[in-house]
Amino acid sequence: MIKRSGRGRFIFLCAAPATILFLIFMVIPTVNVFRMSLFKRSAYSPTEDFVGLDNFIRLLGDANFIRSMQNTILLIVVVTVITFAFALVFAAILTMEKIKGQNFFRIIFYIPNILSVVVISAIFSAIYDTNNGTLNSLLSLFSGKTVAILWKGESMVMISLIIAMVWQAIGYYMVMYMASMSSVSQSLYESASLDGAGRIVSFFQITLPLIWTNIRTTLTFFIISTINMAFLFVKAMTSGGPNGASEVALSYMYKQAYTNSTYGYGMAIGALVFLFSFGLSALVNAVTKRETLEF
Repeated sequence: MIKRSGRGRFIFLCAAPATILFLIFMVIPTVNVFRMSLFKRSAYSPTEDFVGLDNFIRLLGDANFIRSMQNTILLIVVVTVITFAFALVFAAILTMEKIKGQNFFRIIFYIPNILSVVVISAIFSAIYDTNNGTLNSLLSLFSGKTVAILWKGESMVMISLIIAMVWQAIGYYMVMYMASMSSVSQSLYESASLDGAGRIVSFFQITLPLIWTNIRTTLTFFIISTINMAFLFVKAMTSGGPNGASEVALSYMYKQAYTNSTYGYGMAIGALVFLFSFGLSALVNAVTKRETLEF
């Protein structure tokens, strides 16, 4: 009995610091966001008026908010699909093919992930510059005439953001999938080859099913992190412009909370984004759930 009691105290002491930090920095702030979303107040004013669900009702008729959510969903879908497609393909090539300097390619692909979003945004802003940018300069060189495409204009800004976000994320997930693929027994590929299966068939019939647990976990993580990364890239590259064409949900929330002195309304947006993230995570987990394969 004394031994069990001592073990219980030890487990409690080990878990207590993390639990306390989680409560202080995660649970309490999240609950406070929902509480403040029910009030009308400015960011730095101590006074607040209870308005109930008025802030949420206002969201339904806010065209700018709806547009920002559309942009957020667009980035989640497109960036996720492109990033995971390229990460899986590159990981498969570097793992299954006998390519010299595999570690070198791992480092090169991983470098964008260790750079801050501000640095990446500065790099791509220089690339996208209308007058002296690398992209327009190359197009002018190959076309033989001056090209001045507005890469951060209304019609192109979302594509420009997608390219930057994909470039930043591919390396990290490629390295993770390389680690998973390297643990797959080569005998399975040899058996498939004897049965006449090509590399593409082996990839879809052997590789993907065996690393599916890793894909599922990283997919959920990436979708949620994309919501945050979209805000950082928009804040650093476009500030939501031009004319709100690149506004995402969190950048719009920030403007409403800290720029327009409608803090309660901004918190209502934050609460809705939280529920959206939670629901999306549950949906992805449900859709991607399948029986775990072992080898």
